[in-house]
This record gives sequence, C-alpha cells and structure tokens, in this order.
Amino acid sequence: MKPTPAVQAVAKCLSVIGIALFLGAASSPASAQTRIESVLDGRRIIYPESSIPQPGRHHTNYFFVDSDIPDPSGPPPGVETPGSLACVYQLVIGPAGCPVATSTALPTGGWGAIAIVDAGDYPTAAADLAAFSSYYGIPAADFTVEYAGGKKPPVYGDWEVEEALDIEWAHAMAPQAKLFLVESVQVNTDPTWAAVKLAASLVAKAGGGVVSMSWGDPEVKQEKNWDKYFTTPGVVYFAASGDSGIGVSIYPGASPNVVSVGGTHFNRDGNGNFVNEVYGGGGGNLSPYEPIPSYQSGIAGIVGTQRGYPDVASDFCCAPIYLKGGWYSIGGTSWASPTFAGIVNAAGNKQPSTVDELTWIYGELASPTEYSADFNDITQGNSHCKAGWDLCAGVGSPRTYVGK
Repeated sequence: MKPTPAVQAVAKCLSVIGIALFLGAASSPASAQTRIESVLDGRRIIYPESSIPQPGRHHTNYFFVDSDIPDPSGPPPGVETPGSLACVYQLVIGPAGCPVATSTALPTGGWGAIAIVDAGDYPTAAADLAAFSSYYGIPAADFTVEYAGGKKPPVYGDWEVEEALDIEWAHAMAPQAKLFLVESVQVNTDPTWAAVKLAASLVAKAGGGVVSMSWGDPEVKQEKNWDKYFTTPGVVYFAASGDSGIGVSIYPGASPNVVSVGGTHFNRDGNGNFVNEVYGGGGGNLSPYEPIPSYQSGIAGIVGTQRGYPDVASDFCCAPIYLKGGWYSIGGTSWASPTFAGIVNAAGNKQPSTVDELTWIYGELASPTEYSADFNDITQGNSHCKAGWDLCAGVGSPRTYVGK
C-alpha cells in the first residue's frame, strides 16, 4: 500500500525543508521562522526557530502540524494518544483496529529512572505534565527538574514545546519510572555535555534506566571525542535521528553509544482504524566519521565500514502535548525518541549499557521468527525502505515489549 497523501505531504515538506533550512542558516533568529504548506492536503508543517539547523548549535527535532496556536478546548483532531500508540505497538490489549477514540488502555510499567535533557527553563513543567497525565488517565509522575551547573537557565520559548513533548510522552510510556528533566543553558554545544553527564548520574543513582535526547547538530569530525559522554554504566541513551530525511547526518543520533530513533507514520482508514505503518520522514544515514560498531556486523553488507542509523523507529506524527493551558499537534523524531526510550524502560530488560541494548536489538535480525514477532519491519514509504534493517527505520518499530 502506498503512503496516504498526508504522509506524502509530510515527507515532501521534510525533504524541501532539509534543503531550505541549511540555505537559511545565515538568517538571524528573528527571521528564521519557517512555514511550509502542504500542496497535497492543505496541512501546514510549521518549524519553530529552534528546529532550524544553525552551525555550532544543537537544534530541536519537532514541528507543529496545522497550527502553532494553542487550543484550550482539548487535543487537536487527528492526533494519536498514549492509548492508541500503545495499542498499535501491542504494549496493551486494545480494541480491533486500535482506533484513537476507543483505544484507552495505557502502559503501566517503568522502573529506575528516565532523564530528559533539554535547553532552557520550563517553569510550568510540573503543572503541564500533571494536566496531560490527568486528561489521559495516566498516574501522576514522580517528577523532578534539575539544573546542569546548579543554576536555573533562562527560558527559551521554542524549547518549552520540546520539553513538554519529551516529559509527557516518556511518562506516558513508562509511568512508574522516576522522571527527571535536566535543563541546560545554551552554549556552543547546547544542551551542554555537563547536562548529559548529570542526567546519566541521576539515572544511575536511581538504579538505572534511560536518557533521552531529542536534539542534534550536523555531524563533525570531532564528534568521536564526545561519544564518551554516553557510557555511564546502567544507563541506555536514546537520541532523535532528525527530521530532514535520509542522507542528512545528525549527532548524537550518529553516535554508536546511543540508540538512534527514526520516524514512521500510522496510516488509518476512514473509520480511524490502523491500516499500516510506513516511513514518515525521519533522518537516516551512514556516518562519515563513526566506524561500524560491533553490533552492526550482521548488516556490514549494507553499511560497509561506517555506522548506520537509525537503529529503531517510532511514530513521529502526530502527538498531542499540553503546554501552558493549551494543546498542540506536534510531529518529529523529538516525539519518537522519548516514546521509544519509555517503551524500553517499561520493558524492564535492564541492559547495562547502550551497546548491550543495541546488541540485544540487532540480535533479533539473526532469527526471522523472533524478529517478525518483536519488531514491525517498515518496508514502505520510501525507496530506501527494504526488508530487515534500512536507513528508513533501522530494524523497525516496536511490536510488544519483547526484544527491547
């Protein structure tokens, strides 16, 4: 089945913006807001300034869908819910077809801690998370905000959307895990590596768990010097693979010490029933700087001598978030990363490192029966999508908690 016009529109927008963003990188922040309208179904994909790549600055990986004006009445129409996503991925027992309106069973797992790393203060984080959780019937979070360097950073408006998306969906997938939001100032590497180190330390002290990073920057030669920041024992790191399509490099998604999460899309029929899952437009590439890690030896015939990513994928359009009294429809691998991180946390396999987690995941490819039972192989939506691992979605999206 071919992608729906909506999916084609998103992919086309992302392909165009992948070029436009770099051409516009020299613009001042005030003039960098980018708006692109779909020519196929009229849906607007709106990138905030923080999601526009600029040299030497990490960027978020989210976009608004249709509007960047909050709706105080409730989640925008057409968005997925914690229940509908959990139903499609067979994390819960839901109704046939997993329609959004009636898929109300929610994930219940979680252990240790999940730490989210972002830039800027988010003053209403606790209240917004509580409102989101209450609306969907998710248990209240054990939630703490921490400041890298011990000092509260300034508020960066666009990053508040990122932070809401990250904490609300990580908690939705693993409601029993302790949740940390680690806030950092913006500097040449923003959020700072000190924030990443703090996040990992908090998770390790809580007994282990995961760290999710939804931001990134184009790959550079010196990135291999930064891979060491993703090696704290007992912690598995996740990062967004980016939203600029296949062939655009992004770090830390390219690091061999993180689980790189790509983006897919759910096709639904006129009755709202899930039909299939296709490539959505997430990033994917062969790293020009990172060599192939040992866990990818089984796909050396595809990646050659380089690190290939993403490793896995999750739905990246469209998610509801609650922020300061209103609801938004959000897309991007900024949604996929905390979602997959939460699923892995709730799976409870407690891998001692990211490399162990990825060795576990890639080991599924060696057994076709186990692989098909544990992952959804994404073979449609782009010419790069093939059976098994590919640049579209890595090994695929989650099917149950097994193998994660």
